[in-house]
Amino acid sequence: MNLIDRVKNIIVNPKSEWVVIDNESTTTQDILKKYVIPLAAVAAVASFIGYGLIGYNTFGMKLGGINWGLYYALSALFGAIVGVLVSAWVIDMLAPSFGSEKNMNKSVQLTAYAYTPAWVGGILAILPSIAWIGSLFSLYGFYLLYVGLAIMKKTPKAQHTSYFVVSLIVMFVVFILVGFVMGKIFMGLFGLSMPVPNVDSLFN
Repeated sequence: MNLIDRVKNIIVNPKSEWVVIDNESTTTQDILKKYVIPLAAVAAVASFIGYGLIGYNTFGMKLGGINWGLYYALSALFGAIVGVLVSAWVIDMLAPSFGSEKNMNKSVQLTAYAYTPAWVGGILAILPSIAWIGSLFSLYGFYLLYVGLAIMKKTPKAQHTSYFVVSLIVMFVVFILVGFVMGKIFMGLFGLSMPVPNVDSLFN
């Protein structure tokens, strides 16, 4: 599995690429080491440069410095790993309820590749002022999840939409919770706290 080719194919031609992925014998460890960690690491490096070296000013708030760079970088990296594993575990546990195949490796593949646009978009964190645009890339992951679900989990057509909606909610909730926990851990580790907006700056 070539990383660049896989990223390109899953984004440009997901229907055929999911079929290719389904026929691969890939372990959870391989997906993490060869796909999740490298992609998340690129986004993490971009975050470190953006928030650690460039910084960000908005509404009188200043976010910047090495500690902030490390905070965003480590949150991106570890959040990706934990997010994929927890999402995959919950989605896999729910599979029988939707007449789908219970297979943890397939569930990890499904969630990891569905997160691809989010990590690609994370590269824009190198310029914090446009990082929000990168976050919009993750919306395309909804479509990847929808297409991949039937192929990877052998979901019957009648259960496809309901399983997709539940899986989407699972991934969204996991993303929020993992982000919150990682934020608490790394803010405490680096002695950080979110700056309070300077309200006066809004009117000056």
